[in-house]
Amino acid sequence: MQIDEEFKRFKQIREELNLTQSAFADELGISATTADIERGRTRIPGQVVKELLRKYSINPLWLFGDSKQKYLQPDKLLMSPKVVTVDNAGKDNIVLVSAKAAAGYPNNIGDAQWFETLPAFSIPLPEFRNATFRGFQVEGDSMLPVLHSGEWIVGKALDDWEDVNPKQIYVVVTVDSILVKKIQQESQSTFINLISSNPEYSPIKLDRSEIKEIWIVNSKLTFDLEADNKQVSLLTLHSEMRELKEEMRKLVKDVVSK
Repeated sequence: MQIDEEFKRFKQIREELNLTQSAFADELGISATTADIERGRTRIPGQVVKELLRKYSINPLWLFGDSKQKYLQPDKLLMSPKVVTVDNAGKDNIVLVSAKAAAGYPNNIGDAQWFETLPAFSIPLPEFRNATFRGFQVEGDSMLPVLHSGEWIVGKALDDWEDVNPKQIYVVVTVDSILVKKIQQESQSTFINLISSNPEYSPIKLDRSEIKEIWIVNSKLTFDLEADNKQVSLLTLHSEMRELKEEMRKLVKDVVSK
């Protein structure tokens, strides 16, 4: 039996929210579980469609396969942390997500028990009060020369698209990865471009609906200051070599044309 698009999308919503069938049923006011709906045995009740719209801004037309726009209020997508941990005094911890742990982060974004396995600490400074912060380990060289692989950055939770600044660096958690980039929004569109500091990397285009969390980077921990200076010099040299090669190509082309 072929399952209609509406049932597949219904199941997709639940999985993206990291909810069990029973928990999702409770959220939507359904008795028992959502299993019969996901198997295509029961049509989606109108009341459930209303709850999906009210709680998660799910576009009913998208749900039934008649629209590509998943959310009716793309500017109000919930990007705030799904789980926070606290210390003995009840204050938010700064959970540390290593490069290794980052691989499982998107799939466990709503799992409190998984977060309890991660190291956490607090910083007794005014800059780290009255907000939720999270630490992430940088992996790769896409944000050179600003950030280096292995360094740690601390991000402050962001939950409103109006606060996104194209000059800032963010940790962007998508449905399947964690990316450290600048964010460039497209006017009159739900799409954004994730920009690397390293010019060797092309922008990544995403729909806002693919984003689960955003953290604005406000500090970093580095352990090799000398490497910073060397890396900047190497990146500058690499850029100058590319420009020189381009000039040589133009010169050769001019000589041949004459």
